[in-house]
Amino acid sequence: MSQSVVKASYWFPAPDFPASDIDSSLFTHLFCTFADLNAETNQITIATWNQSPFHAFTETVQRRNPRVQTLLSIGGGNANKDAFASMASNPNSRQSFIQSTITVARSYGFHGLDLDWEYPRNAAEMSDFGTLLQEWRSAVEAESSSSGKPALILTAAVYYSSNYQGVLYPVLAISNSLDWVNLMAYDFYGPGWTDVTGPPASLYLPTDGRSGDSGVREWTEAGLAAKKAVLGFPYYGWAWTLADPNVNGYDADSTGPAISPDGEISYHQLKTWIVENGATTVYDEMMVGDYCYAGTTWIGYDSEKSILTKVSYAKQKGLLGYFSWHVGGDDNSELSRAGSSPYHIYTFFFSFLPYTYFMYELEIY
Repeated sequence: MSQSVVKASYWFPAPDFPASDIDSSLFTHLFCTFADLNAETNQITIATWNQSPFHAFTETVQRRNPRVQTLLSIGGGNANKDAFASMASNPNSRQSFIQSTITVARSYGFHGLDLDWEYPRNAAEMSDFGTLLQEWRSAVEAESSSSGKPALILTAAVYYSSNYQGVLYPVLAISNSLDWVNLMAYDFYGPGWTDVTGPPASLYLPTDGRSGDSGVREWTEAGLAAKKAVLGFPYYGWAWTLADPNVNGYDADSTGPAISPDGEISYHQLKTWIVENGATTVYDEMMVGDYCYAGTTWIGYDSEKSILTKVSYAKQKGLLGYFSWHVGGDDNSELSRAGSSPYHIYTFFFSFLPYTYFMYELEIY
């Protein structure tokens, strides 16, 4: 259950970004999304159209980086919350779920499993979530013992804070059962739920509020070891339509989303939009985030500089690493290279006696 460092991203199959386009040399782990939960059988399934790319995923990304490890992610933001809650509430359905995850992961060649249940909504669901994780850990350890294969990595994508709308995560069960958790430290502001502009993924806020740092502090103060936390950031931005183009900072009134129906725009699309519209770009050192604007359109996002700062923060705080959502939104691996740059591997050779050599690698994170 130990990893030295995590440099990760999520991927899902899309015609414009197949797995073969991933520069896997920039990552230690890659998450393949998403397996679905069948509400009737409580087993996971992979959609017919995803079976071929999922089967090929590990082999594909290991061509460029044989050491990269892959995990199958289950659920996602659009998954049926009731189905997960129902499955986790019963010992038999939990067992069906767990065994199916192990079977699918092994048959598809994944190194691990990731649960993306967004989110357990009350104390009972959080308790069931903790029980599920404990039973999952026991099952993968037992399978490893019987098969002779390394135990599957177990992770979960969780709310940025250990407190989800007044409901506390089962931190002890998480710590004892998972290799790490991915803290989704983004979507703090967006045109679908905030009428004013704001930093979608700020690391800091000058006042109390949602930020990456506040989430990390809340998780660690609740008892999660820093080395079990992986900090998340987005490879996309949120776009608002400004009510007044002359009021174009934070907390500016808006009339709704811009550019796309919900306002989401990938980083590579955003880069093109900035050039085509001659947009003004601003990097906020205090909050650690970026925004740009042109006319009545305002977009909050993360740039190379903000991601480099966030990764340095993760290093300083002793976190296990970072992840992004999602690799297909990058612009020629620009953000992924920025995140990977603080890592260096040095190899040292020592000779104390004739013909006796010692070598070790030191990875600086």
